[in-house]
Amino acid sequence: MLSNQDSAGKRTSLHGHWSSRMAFILAVTGSAVGLGNIWKFPYIAGQNGGGAFVLVYLICVIVIGMPVMMSEILIGRRGRRNPIATMELLGKEEGSSGNWRWVGGMGVLAGILILSYYSVIAGWTLGYVVKSASGVFVGATAEAVSAEFSGFVGDWRVIGFCHTLFMSLAIFVVARGVERGLEQAVRFMVPALLILMLVLLGYSINSGSFGEGVAFMFTPDWSKLTWGSVLAALGQAFFTLSIGMGAIMAYGAYLPEETSITGASAAVVTADTSIAILAGLAIFPLVFANGLDPADGPGLVFQTLPLAFGQMAGGVFFSTIFFVLLSFAAWTSAIGLMEPAVAWVVEHYNKSRSAATVLIGGLIWVIGLASVLSFNVLAETKFLAGTLFDNVDYLTSNIMLPLGGLLITIFAGWVMCRNSTADELGSSGSLYKAWRLLARFIAPIGILFVLINAVT
Repeated sequence: MLSNQDSAGKRTSLHGHWSSRMAFILAVTGSAVGLGNIWKFPYIAGQNGGGAFVLVYLICVIVIGMPVMMSEILIGRRGRRNPIATMELLGKEEGSSGNWRWVGGMGVLAGILILSYYSVIAGWTLGYVVKSASGVFVGATAEAVSAEFSGFVGDWRVIGFCHTLFMSLAIFVVARGVERGLEQAVRFMVPALLILMLVLLGYSINSGSFGEGVAFMFTPDWSKLTWGSVLAALGQAFFTLSIGMGAIMAYGAYLPEETSITGASAAVVTADTSIAILAGLAIFPLVFANGLDPADGPGLVFQTLPLAFGQMAGGVFFSTIFFVLLSFAAWTSAIGLMEPAVAWVVEHYNKSRSAATVLIGGLIWVIGLASVLSFNVLAETKFLAGTLFDNVDYLTSNIMLPLGGLLITIFAGWVMCRNSTADELGSSGSLYKAWRLLARFIAPIGILFVLINAVT
């Protein structure tokens, strides 16, 4: 099914448009801000020396993340369709080939696969909201907290239920459409997420170790910065913005013509990065105040922090707040991951939005059961990168996303003509020239480093 056209002959999306620039910024910020900001960023910074890593990360966000995001948005708005149809249409229009649809298809598939395991981890956050509110971690020892986590993920029925509940929440929002579903959800959840983060930050400031946390975050220790750290910063900058998976392109298709892509992208990148920094400022002081290790890895959120909260006055309340915050962040990301596939089914098969959402959501739920079982029944079934969960994570995060981002940036920078990209970015001045330089040369080279590191 083709996109509609307005009276001026301009393409319009079949799914509607964001009601305002702010709605778009909130939606893309919600999609970008997820477990990668609040769960992953603090522990990666912790493992790579803190301040030096943060500085490299910020540089990578500006010189690579920003131009790739702008590329994906401008392609989405230019095509006004789902990522697959958009890439095919623009490929033909720009005198290249309709085979670019496979790039859009890879992004849609990546979103499905990522959400299949992302939903499982997000389900854990729902489970930990209940555990925190019920006081499970009050006064608990490190051994007790570790045993609680092991028992939780070791029961496939419990985490399977949490996975089901989380996917149901995502399906509910996406099925309601752009304005009634996506927009209403992010208008509430993104500000709520920020408020919860500030509440947690206020608590952290009074922990007694806030200065130590700030020093760790912003004092560069170049002796701990390795080439691996630089690649980790590059990868984190790329993945935290949700680029390369079709979500930003799909959201760009609903962006009004009068909205500046450069300004909106800058606002999203600023908000996304700020929340990642705030997460570190909220978490590290609590870690230091309790004599814990900031480099504890993925266990920082589900084992180290519950232990810290359990020893603090008001720990039940603030632990609950923290996991509610994580749940909101995951929820806003999930709806962005699901949207490209739903838009494709609606357009390609002429299905109603609710039917398409249930179909895609059900498919993702079924695939996610493999990740559920990876932590218990199939925990010993390992090949290539590890468990089923590990393999899907590795394939999507280390190969599909950077490859998709690389091809999208090449398409925008090299395949689309100068007139097309300048028309969408609304400028032929210095900002446009800076984007063109970064999108054509700097960003592709940076992404290639990520890809080469992943496969060697």
